[in-house]
Order: sequence, then C-alpha cells, then structure tokens
Amino acid sequence: MKPTTFLLAMGAFALTVLATPVFASDSARMVPRTEVSDARPVMLAAIQATDGEAHAILTGDVANAITQRFGATSPIFIDVTTERRYQQPGCSRLKVMFWQDGVLLPGAKAPRMQTMEFGINYCLDGLPPKSLL
Repeated sequence: MKPTTFLLAMGAFALTVLATPVFASDSARMVPRTEVSDARPVMLAAIQATDGEAHAILTGDVANAITQRFGATSPIFIDVTTERRYQQPGCSRLKVMFWQDGVLLPGAKAPRMQTMEFGINYCLDGLPPKSLL
C-alpha cells in the first residue's frame, strides 16, 4: 500500500471510529483551503510554509463516502501544523487534524463535530527523518 493511500485510509478509519468531539472556532473555518484527495500535499505544504501551517478540504470518493455515510453537514477539513523542525533539511514533526461538522455516529442522539488528530515525523521525500535531532 502506498504511503499516501495508507494515510488517507488511516484518517478515514480514525475519523469514523476513534473521533472525539471538539469545538472549532470560527477563525479555524475561515483560513484559505485547497482541495486535496489525500493528506500528503497538506503535510508537504506545512513543512515548506514559513509559519509551519497548511489547510485543506479532503475531496474525492473516500471523502464523499464518509460524508454521506454519516450525513455530515460539512466537508472534511484537514489542518496541519508544524510542532518541530528537525536538523535534517525538509523534515518536521507534524500535527495532522481531520475534522468535520454535523457527523451523526451510530447510536448518537444528535450530530456533532468530530475530529481525529495524530502526530507524524515526516520529510519532503515522504520518509521519516533519519534522526530526531
């Protein structure tokens, strides 16, 4: 399985099964977002950004299937922030968050915002850094 396919599948699984509710501020919704079919371009953009952040909307068949399955009222958003830049050029510790409004989980009484967040050590070449220094 390609790394980008794995990341997308992991995000989709965690969004539907492991998600926890949080409340996003209106400012989080107002940032410029590009459309992507997986998280990799957003992660690369965050590594290259001077402020260490990148934001996107997940699109495509998987995003549509998740949104339809849970009757969500918004697209799936991706926010990536850089927690640490490593000495190895082009390598960072990233915090990746997928979130969606109006998700109705099985057994829930009302729809709510769901998020899935994880950290990853990632480099521009798609591999983890050789050192965490």
